[in-house]
Amino acid sequence: METPSSNPSEAIRADFIREAVRDDLRSGRFDRVHTRFPPEPNAYLHIGHAKALWIDYGIARDFNGKFNLRFDDTNPAKEEQEYVDAIIADVRWVGADFEDRIFYASDYFAQMYEWAVDLITKGKAYVCDLSAEEVARTRGTLTEPGAPSPYRTRTVAENLDLFARMRAGEFPDGSRTLRAKIDMASGNLNLRDPVMYRILHQAHHRQGDAWCIYPMYDWAHGLEDSIEGITHSLCSLEYEIHRPLYDWFLDALGIYHPRQLEFARLNLTYTVMSKRRLLVLVKGGHVRGFDDPRLPTLAGMRRRGYTPSAIREFCAKIGVTKIDSVVDIAVLEDCLRDDLNRTSQRAMAVVRPLKVVITNYPAGQVEEMPAVNNPEDPSAGARPVPFSRELYIERDDFREDPPPKFYRLAPGREVRLRYAYFITCREVVKDERGEIAELRCTYDPATRGGDAPDGRKVKATLHWVSAAHAVPAEVRLYDHLFLKPNPDDVPIGQDFTANLNPNSLEVLTGYVEPSIADAPAGARFQFERLGYFCVDPDTAPGRPVFTRTVTLRDTWAKIEQKMKG
Repeated sequence: METPSSNPSEAIRADFIREAVRDDLRSGRFDRVHTRFPPEPNAYLHIGHAKALWIDYGIARDFNGKFNLRFDDTNPAKEEQEYVDAIIADVRWVGADFEDRIFYASDYFAQMYEWAVDLITKGKAYVCDLSAEEVARTRGTLTEPGAPSPYRTRTVAENLDLFARMRAGEFPDGSRTLRAKIDMASGNLNLRDPVMYRILHQAHHRQGDAWCIYPMYDWAHGLEDSIEGITHSLCSLEYEIHRPLYDWFLDALGIYHPRQLEFARLNLTYTVMSKRRLLVLVKGGHVRGFDDPRLPTLAGMRRRGYTPSAIREFCAKIGVTKIDSVVDIAVLEDCLRDDLNRTSQRAMAVVRPLKVVITNYPAGQVEEMPAVNNPEDPSAGARPVPFSRELYIERDDFREDPPPKFYRLAPGREVRLRYAYFITCREVVKDERGEIAELRCTYDPATRGGDAPDGRKVKATLHWVSAAHAVPAEVRLYDHLFLKPNPDDVPIGQDFTANLNPNSLEVLTGYVEPSIADAPAGARFQFERLGYFCVDPDTAPGRPVFTRTVTLRDTWAKIEQKMKG
């Protein structure tokens, strides 16, 4: 790992932010690297935050620097301790090591207040009595300058007195603000006398009732960075136009000045990631909570079975750019599959069971078939899987009238049972409704282990569970939450909820092999030929619940879909 004192051009992957950091170290602008991740504690983190977090932390790590987790808790109306706790857990889970450096913007309120007084004293800030609506109306447009507030000419003494009285709680909510005195004709609307403080008589999750005036983000952001000695303040691209204001405040105060750099935020297909929209989904009952596995929240992804390493690999793969784009969610899912393929224990489960009776297998006999735990990891060993006369296979693995290129079980056809024997379907038993209820098959005892001594081949291998030993389990099959890649692709008059997928969750009762019946919540498995699954927190003794994390690539499903098309 590179240190700031070593050559800052070696052993670090290239992107425009890292190049900027290298340049700053070479030029002497900074002699160290210190970054921060500054979430607002008003929502759960999502995969977009994970990208930002991994940029912030990754750059500090790559340059042997420091990394802070800082809560931008300047709006008590929306912030809760629940979110603070969840964010800390998520950051640790993803793997960003902030050591003991947890900070809160609210702990700097006193210093921010003194700096505001300094700007008033310098004639660079004033107390304004305009309402929020009046401020917006007099701000001007991109082509017309704003109108100066009638309170812009107040004396320093009057402004100091009014600001102190604002601090003391003398005035009602919204009656006055403190504004920076910059330039009402600036081409950048953010520089047209932005609000620095507003009055809000509301208890703070951390500071209690100590304050009734609260700093606005643009005022607080740079001050927090300065106080903590941040060198590179990394933000998403929408803050690029705010950078001149970030610089103006720091220069006007004459305090330590970090460098702000902006990058493109993450957008994913079939997904929404704005806090407001996630709240609509949760409060509207469209999902079960912020940890619903269909959401892109880190809590939801963790519950679905995502791994921190898969998320980190995804962030590395998509890179750091300054161009907004939409990433196909398949890229994220491929990173997940690659990671789970290496690390997940294999198991057999049947989610849509069809009973198979092997008529020539001895009644009452049970064999234990050795099954490989993970072909990617020889050290994982093997486990015994019970085999008996009656089994369950997947209903989709049988066709009474098989179409072309369907090689699985069919009348008169021989297939391999994974780790067990060759079987041949001899009879199809139907119920009174004409539905297939059971298959009668025979097995070849000479093919134990899955190979025929005479060298004959079969074209399909099926997974199975022994009916006498299988454990009933609830299986939750999750799909994309939205029907279209762009959830906003809706007719005029409708919103993104019109694209919600009514089949994004299918709950089935299936069977799993006994070895995983008591697996703890969070344990991950590859259900052979079905996909990757994890044990849901809803699991209970005698009632396992498995969530599908991601599917496997299913060749026949693709063929069948093309045939239907």
